[in-house]
Amino acid sequence: MRKSSEIWFSDLQTEDVSLDIKVKKQLFSAVSEYQQIDVFQSEAFGRFLALDGAVIFSEADEFIYNEMVTHVPMAVHPNVKKILIIGGGDGGVAREFTAYPEIEEIDVVEPDEQMVEVCREFFPETAKGFEDCRVHVIHQDGLRFLRGRQDEYDIIINDATDPFGHAEGLFTKEFYGSCYKALKEDGIMVYQHGSPFFDEDESAFRSMHRKVFRCFPISRVYQAHIPTCTSGYWMFGFASKKYHPINDFNPQRWKERNLKTWYYTTNLHIGAFMLPKYVEDLLEQEEES
Repeated sequence: MRKSSEIWFSDLQTEDVSLDIKVKKQLFSAVSEYQQIDVFQSEAFGRFLALDGAVIFSEADEFIYNEMVTHVPMAVHPNVKKILIIGGGDGGVAREFTAYPEIEEIDVVEPDEQMVEVCREFFPETAKGFEDCRVHVIHQDGLRFLRGRQDEYDIIINDATDPFGHAEGLFTKEFYGSCYKALKEDGIMVYQHGSPFFDEDESAFRSMHRKVFRCFPISRVYQAHIPTCTSGYWMFGFASKKYHPINDFNPQRWKERNLKTWYYTTNLHIGAFMLPKYVEDLLEQEEES
């Protein structure tokens, strides 16, 4: 039973389901030009960041998301020099990419400057990716940044939060088409695909796959368990002009790097693309529509 003196943060995932986290104290709260930003300290997850009332990441589980969007494409693409991260204001994805010495340039396009500064202050272990000289932070709308760019990036990561509000334009057919043009002839795009578990999220999940499937010759979906994400079950999209995430996967080459990870392994890489039947059915229905 909760005590009256306790503080709890509730992330309303659906009208009937919420993730409740006991809070030790609130560390920061402000409204930026784009969104409400809150930082809390908890016992279970350490510090966690919420945007517009939804948990975005925590110290306890951010490594799962960041490793899965980074190492999966890096273990497939044989020659990566230039990366584009759309969103990524916490610095976690950039941090993972900086472990690869062959990467020459990492562009992070995050419109919310205050989001970056908050993460630098309260999540220095995540935001330390910004300190690498190869990382360039650009405060601009992601879709506007992409327009007119062509044959420039080896990998694009769409690290935007949700297909609503100021990030809505990063989940459109135009956005995915712009990513396709901005990628080199053998480029890969990875994007957060949400969770299909709750009925309220299914339509957005279907829509994303349908749009990407029609833009890229290779389009696959993979999964991870992330406790603070909706339903704890999160999906990612792998879209490529040339490389298949399994057929072109080179586990030996990746292992030779001797990178330290907490979640990603080459065995997990293969297993992540083995999806539950209900998810396979959803994806196949959109591919056939």
